[in-house]
Amino acid sequence: MKKLTAKLVETRLRKHDGNLAAVARASGVTRSAVDDYIRRRPALQQITRECRESMKDNAESTLYRAVIAGEAWAVCFFLKTQARDRGYVEKTILAGDPNSPLVHRLIDKEYEVGSNGFDPDGA
Repeated sequence: MKKLTAKLVETRLRKHDGNLAAVARASGVTRSAVDDYIRRRPALQQITRECRESMKDNAESTLYRAVIAGEAWAVCFFLKTQARDRGYVEKTILAGDPNSPLVHRLIDKEYEVGSNGFDPDGA
C-alpha cells in the first residue's frame, strides 16, 4: 500500500476540491484509507471543510450565472430553494399530529388523484 503524508493529502485535497475518492485514486489507495488518515489529523479535517465550502461557493456561482442567463431549470430550482419566503414552494407542508384524520385524508386523496387522475370528491 502506498504511504500517505499530510502534505501529499493536503495538496491533493486542494487539487480535487475536497473529493476524497479523487484523492484516493490519485494516491493509489482506497477512499476509506484517505478518510481514516484525515480523521486522525485535525489540520486535514479543516482543509477538507475549506475545500468543500469553496466548492459550494463555485456551485452557487454557477447556479447564479444560469439564473441570470434565464435558464428555466436554474430559475425554478433557485426559487424553490431560496425564495420559499415569497411563496415559491414545491408543496404545502402540514404541521401537526401525523395521525390526524385530515392528514390521512389529504395523503389518500393526493395518491388517488396522482395515480390515475380520478378525483373521488369531484373537486
